[in-house]
Amino acid sequence: MHGTSKFPKAKGLPRLAYAIGLSGGAGLAPFWPGTFGALAGLPLAYALQFLPVTLGAIALAGVFAIGTWAASWIARDRDEEDPQIVVVDETFGAAATVLALPFHPAWWVAGFVAFRFFDIVKPWPVNALQDGVKGGFGIMLDDAAAAAQAIALLWVARIAIDALF
Repeated sequence: MHGTSKFPKAKGLPRLAYAIGLSGGAGLAPFWPGTFGALAGLPLAYALQFLPVTLGAIALAGVFAIGTWAASWIARDRDEEDPQIVVVDETFGAAATVLALPFHPAWWVAGFVAFRFFDIVKPWPVNALQDGVKGGFGIMLDDAAAAAQAIALLWVARIAIDALF
């Protein structure tokens, strides 16, 4: 296969890896697949926000773990370090970011935009993680770091807004 097909012809685990890694097909978007992958994180976050915080955190950790497996499988299958079609990392990052914010459209839009900014610009340590950690874990880890940076920025903004108003 190695880069010639977007989905494997096999059934079972290879197909499941592609379905997860491409966030149900968001990775096949003809442009900005990472943004479409991040958008797929919003319904996930919406569903998880109704869980107790501990269960939501466990579910996100599960998404990270399963995403790591799927990203690893696809990267090996396609013989690429970080295949562009793999967007489960963006799905995870966007969901993690908005779940750390108040449940309000303005905060979720800010979270989405901030996450995409840090994911695209990749300031330190996001770039160091992307360059230094290989495989599916590295694919997922740099987006977790981008989410952490977006969350930190928006928590500071929220504190400032609360102090001013």
